[in-house]
Amino acid sequence: MTTLVLCVDRTDDIGRKTGLTMPVVGWEAVQSLVTEVGLADPEDSSVNCLLETLRVARELRDDDEAIVAVVAGGGDSIVGADRSVAAQLDRLVEEYSPDSAVIVIDSVQDERLVPVVESRLPVDAVDRVVVRQAHDLESTYYLLKQFLADEELRTTLLVPTGIGLLLLPILLSQFSPTVALAGLASLLGAVLLYKGLAVDELLADVPDRVRAAMYSGQVSVVTYVVAAGLALVGVFLGALAVSNAPVGETALLPAMQFTYSAVPWLALAALTASAGRLLDELISAEGLRRPYLNLPFGVVALGLVVRGFSGYFLEREGVLENLVLFDRLPLTATQRLAVFIVGGIVVSLVGVRIAVSVTDEQLDEVVEVEADGREDA
Repeated sequence: MTTLVLCVDRTDDIGRKTGLTMPVVGWEAVQSLVTEVGLADPEDSSVNCLLETLRVARELRDDDEAIVAVVAGGGDSIVGADRSVAAQLDRLVEEYSPDSAVIVIDSVQDERLVPVVESRLPVDAVDRVVVRQAHDLESTYYLLKQFLADEELRTTLLVPTGIGLLLLPILLSQFSPTVALAGLASLLGAVLLYKGLAVDELLADVPDRVRAAMYSGQVSVVTYVVAAGLALVGVFLGALAVSNAPVGETALLPAMQFTYSAVPWLALAALTASAGRLLDELISAEGLRRPYLNLPFGVVALGLVVRGFSGYFLEREGVLENLVLFDRLPLTATQRLAVFIVGGIVVSLVGVRIAVSVTDEQLDEVVEVEADGREDA
């Protein structure tokens, strides 16, 4: 098995300081190159990189045949340098036919050439040389370069941090330090959650999904818009109910008032959205699926249960009057809660029963069609 131990120099520091043409191949040639580079610039890290290349090749010689080579970029641009390295690699592969490669590098720039080598040879290892005296500095520099080269990390951390630092003086000039810092922390937290939960990816797909839904004539597009309007009505009515609450109450009672007033509209919004999706399933040729049949009933059942619990708390606090059934049967708060819970369970069971019966009928039809097809065959 032949292994190519490759020292990579993307910026061609070795070629410029020695005046040699790359690639340089062979143990003796690379040994001589180490002396020439060291005499030209003793502080250059390329000396350590060349020595590490020789060391790795010596270790590999015990088990495999190791070929030592040095390649360097040439040209006036990064693209030209990478193409020069690629051409040198092609010459080495054609002449020596190595089975794999071990890459030795000493900088982040050189590491960018690893994919170029991988496109031509299997890479067994990448050895990054760091001068011991400058280990901490080099490692910090390497990590910073890696961080700044990652576009996603830059947009996730640097951009929100920069915006926060720009807003901080404005907030401090308009508000107290406590309010300014709290607002800034909330803004940065919202941005981190926005990126962490991949909300940007979801929003990026929304225009395409809406366009596809509009062109395909889906009913759910209209029902989603109606559902959004109904949800806004529910939030508005809930906020209006809270605004009329007396000052000085605990947070639980206003929350229950908001829930009690908003839940019917929110449930109606969810029911409208699910009805639109159900109509799309009916129109399509694929038939109904059980989750879409269960969804409207589940929404109504959930709305009943949540409204029942919120009404229970409000009635216990004297905000709501006792519920009267059929204009003659008053219910206590506990009885009211029980009625809503039982109603939610009944609606949920009805939905499950309907979904099971419809999907079973569709399954029977599919089985009959397949059986008829086999008989015709």
